[in-house]
Amino acid sequence: MNIEEKLKLISRNATEIVTAEELKKKLEENQKLKGYIGFEPSGLFHIGWLIWAQKLKDLVDAGVDMSVLVATWHAWINDKLGGDLEKIKLAGNYAIEVLRAYGIDMDKVKIVYAEDLVKDSNYWALVLRIAKNTSLARMKRALTIMGRKAEEAELDTSKLIYPAMQVADIIYQDLDIALGGTDQRKAHMLARDVAEKLGKKKVIAIHTPLLIGLQGGQRMEGVEEDEYMANVKMSKSKPETAIFVHDKPEVIEAKLKSAYCPKGVVVDNPVLQIAKYLIFSRDGVTLKVERDIKFGGDIEFKSYEELERVYSEGKLHPLDLKLSVARKLNEILEPIRKRLESKPEFTLLVEELEKGITR
Repeated sequence: MNIEEKLKLISRNATEIVTAEELKKKLEENQKLKGYIGFEPSGLFHIGWLIWAQKLKDLVDAGVDMSVLVATWHAWINDKLGGDLEKIKLAGNYAIEVLRAYGIDMDKVKIVYAEDLVKDSNYWALVLRIAKNTSLARMKRALTIMGRKAEEAELDTSKLIYPAMQVADIIYQDLDIALGGTDQRKAHMLARDVAEKLGKKKVIAIHTPLLIGLQGGQRMEGVEEDEYMANVKMSKSKPETAIFVHDKPEVIEAKLKSAYCPKGVVVDNPVLQIAKYLIFSRDGVTLKVERDIKFGGDIEFKSYEELERVYSEGKLHPLDLKLSVARKLNEILEPIRKRLESKPEFTLLVEELEKGITR
């Protein structure tokens, strides 16, 4: 790949790159870039996570040395899975298995566990230096990265350690690129600011969009973007509005049939978002819509832009869109379902989490 091809691949479906100029410069210098994505092992893997998984794949394909941080201690601080570290680590391994089944060459990805980092006193010294260079107010504002509100730190001071640890994860690993959803922006911007104060490398932040839940989104004036997305994004805590990677084909079809998808409406339409970020993000993919001849017959879309245009013009019925997206999504998820079903430890974990035994 030449530089322009790498830039196009890395920036595909990214909401923003902070900054694109810095990224281009490093690529022009022919540097071997190091990047990472960190995730909390906190439960079932839903398809919203596949957006960053696809970007992870893009970065690997672009020649970036990527690592995946299984943020077990972070999940512990965030009260996930009852604070059971063994359960949290199992959930982390389950997520890695999903990434592998999704088609990411995990032999080219370094897997790092938070336990590996916290054993080093230098890591904790870095956490303290970050805390000493960050105001309490800013640390509280950053709690949104863990799905928490600032006032929650009043009852549990450990929550304030989380943003400092996430910034330390980035600086400690001497990274060029930090990948995450837009909900991680505050941590990445804090990392850039603190790095400058400490004389460390400023990380390039790549942010992917958050998938709207199947209930759709209705924007209201005066509501900030962070608060809006926290309420409408796909989340495992709202299982009725989420599609999980282990869901059976008939379950996915039923969920999509009931999804928010008004005729001609493009904004915050979860069915169209699935098509854009999960179907057309894969090279060479087309979407075939099967229709009775009296409704225009079958039609095949070769790009998301074409699909969106036809739908916005009211020339495609919502049910036809939903059924075609369900079929294609099931094709994508089939290898993941098969792999998880072949691993008894993950099958049991999924069953337990589905029953709500742990949270």
